[in-house]
Amino acid sequence: MIKRQIRILAIDDSALINDKVTIIGAFFRGGEQLDGVLRSEITRDGMDATDTIIRMVRSSKHYGQIRVILLDGITYAGFNPVDIGELFNETGIPVIVFMRSYPDLERIKRALENLPEAEKRWEIIQRAGRVYRITNDKTVFIQLCGIDKESAFEIIRMTSIHSNIPEPLRVAHLIATGVVLGESTGKA
Repeated sequence: MIKRQIRILAIDDSALINDKVTIIGAFFRGGEQLDGVLRSEITRDGMDATDTIIRMVRSSKHYGQIRVILLDGITYAGFNPVDIGELFNETGIPVIVFMRSYPDLERIKRALENLPEAEKRWEIIQRAGRVYRITNDKTVFIQLCGIDKESAFEIIRMTSIHSNIPEPLRVAHLIATGVVLGESTGKA
């Protein structure tokens, strides 16, 4: 049984405007209350997402309270992959990767061929493991590490309050969009 007020850190990235891409962490109590915001930067199409997220999580004043990390996809800032096994091992916090649609793995693999370290990126993506389907009003997909699928399903359903997107991820996305728009227009 998952507590309704489970502490979740949801992470999303901003638009690909520059070589450095802002990532935002929204620290939530369940799907109802925002308790904090974290910010960092990663390299567009780089290989630093995993290490940056680990540092962001560990340096957070909320670190000891976070019970699950919720990611919006397995890659950030274009094709900067997150190694969810390493993220779990280095933080001790279970990871759920949320996806609105089933990933087109062949298309992703072809796209990676245009980047340095294509094989390493592909290995990280493959290590994320099985993709599970969850059906509420709409079908969404998840991958996971350090948590059983029933608990992960319950967390996704419990936090998907206003849409099929978990509220912590929805808010992280809104903040990331607003921060970058403010930076690009000079109005923060």
